[in-house]
Amino acid sequence: MSRALSDHRQIIVASHNLGKVREIRELLAPFGLETLSAGDLNLPEPEETEDTFAGNARLKAVAAATAAGLPALSDDSGLAVDALNGDPGIYAARWAEKPSVEGGGRDFDMAMWHVHDLMGSNPNRSARFICALCLAFPDGHNTVYEGTVEGQIVWPPRGDKGFGYDPIFQAIGDRLTFAEIDPAEKHAKSHRADAFAKFLSDQFPNHG
Repeated sequence: MSRALSDHRQIIVASHNLGKVREIRELLAPFGLETLSAGDLNLPEPEETEDTFAGNARLKAVAAATAAGLPALSDDSGLAVDALNGDPGIYAARWAEKPSVEGGGRDFDMAMWHVHDLMGSNPNRSARFICALCLAFPDGHNTVYEGTVEGQIVWPPRGDKGFGYDPIFQAIGDRLTFAEIDPAEKHAKSHRADAFAKFLSDQFPNHG
């Protein structure tokens, strides 16, 4: 089994998060790969039992690659707020979980309010988005690529172009939040872009 992604025509984006799948699909578009999501293939979402972004990314990618017999790229990412001792961190998505009679769901408006309420009047607004990408092959071989982007928490939330905590995150040097800037601009500077650049350098060193 080849471990070079360039030898394959399809790759699974090991996520059921539509926003995350869309971003990764757009980032992969120039490389001629057909991208399928875990949702497209009805793959189960493995429980995220690791205590690091890298560990959870590896868990998801290996599970998808093994189940589908195709290379899989997973993303585990989150917002780390200094005033909250790095929370929500790996629990960023869980902070948005909203139990209901319909079986749950995620409400990031609620999660952003939670961050805001816990921070209170703390003057330290520093935060960062952290991303760990894991590329896994059906034989279990995998590699993790990590990236970050530094910024600050702003309030109230602004913009509708992003997803998750994007409306309250403003990168250093910017005047707009990640939910206000053009998606192409976000792709060029985000934590996911940082990790993705390392992934590309490893898998497609001659590209561009």
